[in-house]
Amino acid sequence: MIRSEGLRYHYAQGPDLAFPDVDLPQGGTLLLHGASGAGKSTWMALAAGLLRPTGGQLAVAGQDLQALSAVTLDAWRGRAIGFLPQRLHLSEALTVQGNLALAPWAAGVPADPAAVTQVLAALGLEALAQRRPAQLSGGQAQRVALARAVLLRPRVILADEPTASLDDAAAAAALQLLSDTADRLQASLVIATHDVRVASALPQAQRCRLGSGPAGQGAA
Repeated sequence: MIRSEGLRYHYAQGPDLAFPDVDLPQGGTLLLHGASGAGKSTWMALAAGLLRPTGGQLAVAGQDLQALSAVTLDAWRGRAIGFLPQRLHLSEALTVQGNLALAPWAAGVPADPAAVTQVLAALGLEALAQRRPAQLSGGQAQRVALARAVLLRPRVILADEPTASLDDAAAAAALQLLSDTADRLQASLVIATHDVRVASALPQAQRCRLGSGPAGQGAA
């Protein structure tokens, strides 16, 4: 679940962003809409604990993020959040299997080779386990990034512009993959997008528009 009230973030030498209140149940899906600069990526960074709010309340997966120290927050993020950034940040020096092994290392938990094998199978990546990112198509690389994000069975999946630069068929496949994976894990799913195709593909999702009022305040 994700709940926010009066959430704000101020950039030094930049805008003061105010966000609509959110109440997303566990297992629900939320679409963050808004033009470039509306604050979608900032909201995602706040929900992932990568930024600290400058105002308001924010609870993610039952945790009040403001109550956590920086060290505790890093460990919590590794366990509770699956983050699929727009830039996938796969290590070119590692194989697909090696990239997945980074997830438990980053979260400070023991490696689990069986879990790696399981998530590779679930996302149809078994045959690619020993390839490196340069040997993958764009869609394959996105699947690998998603596999890494969900390896530790997070309670929340955050996807930042997952259909950017994809054609209609690839965009539909990416959204179906995200939705199916969230359903399988019973995880809450948040997609930040300005792509009108996303709302059509996920008609049951909650919607939250950013940047439609003063100081970035939108309406859910």
